[in-house]
Amino acid sequence: MIADVNASGARSVARSIGRGASSVALDITSEPQWEKVLDEVWSRFGGLDVLVSNAATVVTGNAIDVPIRQHHRMIDVNYLGTLKGMLAAVRRFQAQGSGHLVTVCSMTAFLPFPGIATYAAGKHALRAFHHALSIELRESPLHFTIVHPTSVETPMLEQEARDDAVAMAFARPAVTPQFVAKVILEAMDRRAIEVFMPPERARFVRLVGTNPKALRKLVVDSQNDGKNRQLARRRRLLKGAVADAVNSRR
Repeated sequence: MIADVNASGARSVARSIGRGASSVALDITSEPQWEKVLDEVWSRFGGLDVLVSNAATVVTGNAIDVPIRQHHRMIDVNYLGTLKGMLAAVRRFQAQGSGHLVTVCSMTAFLPFPGIATYAAGKHALRAFHHALSIELRESPLHFTIVHPTSVETPMLEQEARDDAVAMAFARPAVTPQFVAKVILEAMDRRAIEVFMPPERARFVRLVGTNPKALRKLVVDSQNDGKNRQLARRRRLLKGAVADAVNSRR
């Protein structure tokens, strides 16, 4: 079941998957909508095996320049919306006697950086909640997996490419959505507790993320590389937009 606030996008994904896939509109910030969607899942499939929480939104810019309502929105979607879905699913999983919660978090849960302060704050909160809930339910038959992708080739990254404040997001090459999906499926299969993308960065990310001095040094050392990659991406986006404009006139 593909659930998304973008109903037409969800339908398109379900169609691309083919037979057996369905879609439903869902604003994850709404508790009633979560209950309605889960009712529909139980009605159509007779239960739920895995809930993959993958929704997120970002408003870029230095924190002081972002309107308070946008800070609220990011926390509502990136943290509280996922929390609502997890709790709604957990109650049903407990009654069902099984279930697996997969939380797509972010490397920013360990490495906050300029330009997306509240996005990172929401991911910090999400990781803490995910692990706390899993510990509370450690004697239950439920399974918990949290994954931390690096930057991913999505429209969100294109949005970040347009804002100088978020140059750090481009300090390392991005991964594809297909790569993230493959890692998630493998993590589900082996019931991994926590997964980093790329995995070889896990130890470094943990160490730097708990050392503010090292974190500041990382940002300073990496920003030039990030700016260069960001400018290159921005040029590609601009070139693509110009090409689209030219083609539309033909």
